[in-house]
This record gives sequence, structure tokens and C-alpha cells, in this order.
Amino acid sequence: MLVVGILGRAQRLYDVEIHGYVVLSNHYHLLITVKSALQLARFMAYFQGNLAKEAGRLHNWRGPFWHRRYQHVLVSDEEAAQVNRLLYILGNGCKEDLVSSPLEWPGVSSVEALLFGKEDRGVWIDRTGERRASGGTEVERQFRFRQREIVVLSPLPCWEGMEPSFLRERVRELVAQIETETDARHRAEGTQPLGVRRALRQDPHERPVRSKWSPAPLFHCASKEARSLLKEAYASFCVAFRLAARRWQRGDLSPGFPAGAFLPPLPFQHLSQAPG
Repeated sequence: MLVVGILGRAQRLYDVEIHGYVVLSNHYHLLITVKSALQLARFMAYFQGNLAKEAGRLHNWRGPFWHRRYQHVLVSDEEAAQVNRLLYILGNGCKEDLVSSPLEWPGVSSVEALLFGKEDRGVWIDRTGERRASGGTEVERQFRFRQREIVVLSPLPCWEGMEPSFLRERVRELVAQIETETDARHRAEGTQPLGVRRALRQDPHERPVRSKWSPAPLFHCASKEARSLLKEAYASFCVAFRLAARRWQRGDLSPGFPAGAFLPPLPFQHLSQAPG
């Protein structure tokens, strides 16, 4: 799979820990751990850029591929918050009424790797090498520039150090919970999932008449205490950044930006201000 290949290559190049993922027709979710905002930015730029190129090539997509830039939301170190995020990712496909179980989702998902320890393998295609290559048939060139990539999954930070059997059992419980809740919802509403075959027949260029969308929260937390602490830390960061930015705009090259900040650009230098 090209998506898994791109994700695996991005992970290998930028050393990001991946805990879970799912890709649907018009969006995706990743649950990852990074060491810095810079690492996250580089990883996401590589993943989204290459995914847009390959998906656009497959579906003859014209114009911008992504509707807007990605949104990242910090997850607290609480076990309940982290498990809830993994539950949400596993539930994609079911909550949209497409399938009745995470295991039925025909697209890219980490559920089988988490549940059975299956190795997620994908294909990366060296398009630069393809374009520069001369000689040989098209089939030979395609084979020569295809490389295998693997997505390596890490346990949730709150489950780090746990036995693999424990991790698989916890994921099995989450999958069973999703299946039970999905079945109960369809029974109550008198509906049924679209099904794998019909889901696969959907045209990627079609758009729903109405789509569900709600603004993402600043943080995913399980308690008010954790949310309050993160809000306070974020507010302190913003205050420190704004003060440093004012000094930066006045020409101070050591304004004391808080750790983890991206520096803003320097003011435009007019010709009349140029030395000499």
C-alpha cells in the first residue's frame, strides 16, 4: 500500500513514535509521540506532501489536495485520555456508518497490527529516480524504484513496558466495545452500515451534501485538573512568545523566545535602511 509506505518512510526519516492510525476517503488520524514541534512539522510536511502527490496521481486530482493544513491536538499523560484517543481512531469507519467492526474497514488502519501483531508493510516509490531513469521497460523501471517500508507501532506512553499479550488484550476490549456500541446504535435507529462493497464503490471526487465538522479542542484530557494545567502552561508560553516577538521586531536578535517556539521572520529591510 502506498499510504503505508509513505507513512513508514516518514517515520523512519524523522524518528516519530506511532501508536495508531486510520485513513478514510477524506481525512486521516494519527496518534503519535514527538520530541519537538520541529520534528512534528518536518514529519507532517513529508507525509502530507508525498501522500497528496500519490493520491492525486491515482485519482487524477486537480488543484490543492488538502482542504486546510493539518490540526494537531496535544493529549495529556493520563491513561484515560490516551486510551480514549486510541478508541476514537479504531472507531473510524464504524462511527461513520460504513462498517460494523474496525476489522472490516477495507482501507488503511493499524487495527490488525495492534490486535494480532501483524507487520504493516507498504511501498515507497522513488519518483525522482523514475523520472531520471533511462533504458528498460516501464515495468522494469517501476520495479527498480519500488522500496518496502514498514510502519513500526509503539505502545501508548501509558502502556509502555507492558507485555505484548496485555496490549493485545486491551485493544481486543476496545474493538469489542466499538462493535457492541455500533450494533446497539443501528438497532435503536433501525439502520445498518453501508458495507464494505458499497464503501469501496464510492467515487473519491464526490462530496456529501452536508458534512459533519466541529472545531478541534486545544487538548484531549480526561480531567478538569489536567486541562487547567495545560491551559495555564499554554497561556504562559503565549505571553513569553509575544514579549520576545516584540523585542525581535525591534531588532533584538536574542529576545528570549520560550523553548519549542518557531521564530517569526525578521522585519523587511528597506533599501534606505541598508548599510553602506
